[in-house]
Amino acid sequence: MAGPAFAFHVLGPLKVVRDGVELPMSANRELVILASLLLNANRVMSVERLIEAVWAGSAPPSAWRQVAICVSRLRRTLGAGVIETSSPGYLLRATPDSIDWLRFSAMVSRARALAGGGRAEPAVLLLREALALWQGRPFEDIRGLRYDAARMEESRLEALETCLELEIGLGRHHQVIPELLALVAEWPLRERVRAQLMLAQYRAGRRAEALRTYQETRRYLLEQIGLEPGPALRRLQEQILRDESHLMRPPAAVPRPGGLVPCQLPPRVLPFVGRAGELAALDAALLGDGAAPFMVISGPGGVGKTSLALHWAHARIDAFPDGQLHACLGGAAAPDAVLDRFLRALGVPAPDLPADPDERLALYRSCTASRRLLVVLDGAEDGDQVLPLLPGGARCRVVVTATGPLDDLVARQGAHRAFLRPLPEDAARELAGLLVGASSPYGDDTVRELVAASCGNPLSLRLAAARLHPR
Repeated sequence: MAGPAFAFHVLGPLKVVRDGVELPMSANRELVILASLLLNANRVMSVERLIEAVWAGSAPPSAWRQVAICVSRLRRTLGAGVIETSSPGYLLRATPDSIDWLRFSAMVSRARALAGGGRAEPAVLLLREALALWQGRPFEDIRGLRYDAARMEESRLEALETCLELEIGLGRHHQVIPELLALVAEWPLRERVRAQLMLAQYRAGRRAEALRTYQETRRYLLEQIGLEPGPALRRLQEQILRDESHLMRPPAAVPRPGGLVPCQLPPRVLPFVGRAGELAALDAALLGDGAAPFMVISGPGGVGKTSLALHWAHARIDAFPDGQLHACLGGAAAPDAVLDRFLRALGVPAPDLPADPDERLALYRSCTASRRLLVVLDGAEDGDQVLPLLPGGARCRVVVTATGPLDDLVARQGAHRAFLRPLPEDAARELAGLLVGASSPYGDDTVRELVAASCGNPLSLRLAAARLHPR
C-alpha cells in the first residue's frame, strides 16, 4: 500500500500537508530543523549545521540533546520513514515534486531551456507558473536560515527579471511597466530592473519618462551608496538619447551551437595521492541526490586545490557529456574576457557576441541552460569574478578553487565548500617516494627530510623533489 502523500511549502510560511490535511507545526525549533532538512532534502544534514540553524552561534550545552528531542517530535508528527538518522546527522526523504522550492527551481530551469531554444512564449508561461508558487518570504523569523532565505529570494528575483525581459521582447512593454515600477520601489538597488523599466517605457513611447527614470536612479545611487550607475545603465541612457533604432527591436534569437563540445580541462597533475575523503565529498556534493550547483575548494597556496579539482574533473568527465570549460582567474582576470572565451567555446561566432555585457551574460546562461556542463574556475580571488561565469543550467556544475573562503559567494549561491588541509604524513611520504623514484640514489632519510620540510604541502614537496633532480 502506498504511503501518505506529502506537500511541503517553504515559499512563504512553512506548512506541511499530508493527504490533503495541514499538519499542526507550532514549536519554533522544530520548524527550523524541518526547514533545514527540507532545503537539503535527500541529503544528510549534520547535527552541527542544525544547531547553527536553530541557535545561530549561541547554542547551549544541551543543544545536541534538544535537536534529538525535536527530531523525535517531528517523526511523531510526520510519521515513520520520513526523517532518517544518518551519520553525522539526519536526512529527510522526499520526492522533488513534494517540495515547492524544488518544483520552483526545476520549472525555472525548464523555462530557461525553452528561452534558450527561442521559445519565449512557453518560457514566460512556465516562469509565471513557477512564480505563482511563492506565498510570501520564506523563514522571516528564523535567524539561522537568513542566508538560505536570501539565496531563495535572489532566485525568485532572477526568475522574475528573466520573465519580464522575455515579455518585453514579446512586445508586452505596456503590460509590464506597472510591475516593474513596483519592483523598482521594492528593490531600488537592482540596476537590471531599472534598465528593464527604462526600455519598456521607451518602447511604449514614453521617452521622457525613461530618461527621468535614469536620473532618479542616478540620484538615488549617489545618495545611498555614493556611486554612479553601472556601465550598462549609462549605455542605455545614451542609446535612448540618440534614439538608436535597435532599441525598438526584440533581441536576436539565441544561436544554436552545432554539436560543438568544449573540452578545456588542463592535464591532471601527476602523481596524485590521497584525498579519498575530499574526492568522495565532491561526488556527494555535485553528483548525489539534490546536488548543489557548485563547490568551492579553499585552502592555502600550494596545498593541492587545483590538483584535486582537476583529478576529480577528469575522473568524472563522463558525467558532463556536453563539455568542460576551464578558466584560470588568478591575477584578477577580467570575467568579461573569460565569458567571451566561454561563449566562443560553446559555438557562438565572434561576430555574434553582443557588445552589451548584460546581453553577453544572458546569452551565456541561455547557451548553458539545457546542457550538462562542468565549469572549473581556478584561483578565484573574490566572488565578483565567479558570479558572471556561473552557467544557467540546472544540470551544470561548477568547481571553484580559491585561497580565501569566498564566504559571500557561498552564502548567496548555496554552494558547498571544502577547506583543503595539508597531506597527512603517510600520503606525503607516498608522494615523496613517487617523486624521488625507486631507482633514485637518495634513500629513506632524504624522503623523511622532504616530508618534514614540506609540512604536508604538496607544492613544497614537489619543488624540493625537483631540486634533487637537476636534469
